[in-house]
Amino acid sequence: MRARWLIPVGLILLNLIPIVSGSLRLTQLGGGPEVIPQADRFTVFPWPVIIHIVSATLYSVVGAFQFLPGLRRGRRSWHKMAGRVLIPAGFLVALSGMWMGAFSDLPAGDGPLLFVFRELFGAYMLASLVLGIRAIVQRRFSVHGAWMTRAYAIGVGAGTQAIFLIPMSMVLGSSHELGRAITMALAWVANLAVAELAIRRLARQERQRRQLRAKVAA
Repeated sequence: MRARWLIPVGLILLNLIPIVSGSLRLTQLGGGPEVIPQADRFTVFPWPVIIHIVSATLYSVVGAFQFLPGLRRGRRSWHKMAGRVLIPAGFLVALSGMWMGAFSDLPAGDGPLLFVFRELFGAYMLASLVLGIRAIVQRRFSVHGAWMTRAYAIGVGAGTQAIFLIPMSMVLGSSHELGRAITMALAWVANLAVAELAIRRLARQERQRRQLRAKVAA
C-alpha cells in the first residue's frame, strides 16, 4: 500500500468504533436485536439520531478520501463531486448533533458542561463549513481546504472520543460528568490540533513550490 493511502485508511479506522456502534443502533431502531443498551432518547424521537448516524458515517468515510491529492485533478474530479455530498452531510452532522444535545434526554454522564461543549464545537463546525463554502466561491482554494479540514476534524470527533474515554472510564467510571465532559472536549481539541498541523504543513509546502517556480521563471 502506498504511503498516501495511509491517511484515509487511518481516518476510517479511527472512526470504526462510532461507525459500528451507529450501525448497531440503526439495526435496533429498525426492529433488530438489542445488541447494545437501548435508550429512551433514541426510541422516543429517533429521526435526529438516524440522520446523525447516517450523515456522520458518510461524512467520515467519504471525507477521508478528500485528503488524497490525486483525486483533486480535473474539472470532474472525485474531490469536487464528493464535496457536493459532503458539505450537506457536514451540516446535517453538526445540526443533528446540536439538536440532540439541546432537546434529547441526556444519558448518565452527560451534564451541563458537556452540553455547552457540544453546542460550541457544533457551532464551530457550522462556521467552518460556511467559511469553506465562501472561500471556494472566491476561488481561494487553500483557505477552502483549511476550513474544510477543521470542519472534518470536529465532525469525526466521535472516533477520538471513543479512544480517549476508555482510560477515563477505567479510572473515573463512564458516568463521571466532569471527567466525561473534559475528555470529550480534549478529543475535539486534539483533532483540531492535528488539523492545524496539517494545514500549516500544506501551506509551507505551497510556499516552497511558489518560491521554486519563481526561481525557475527568473
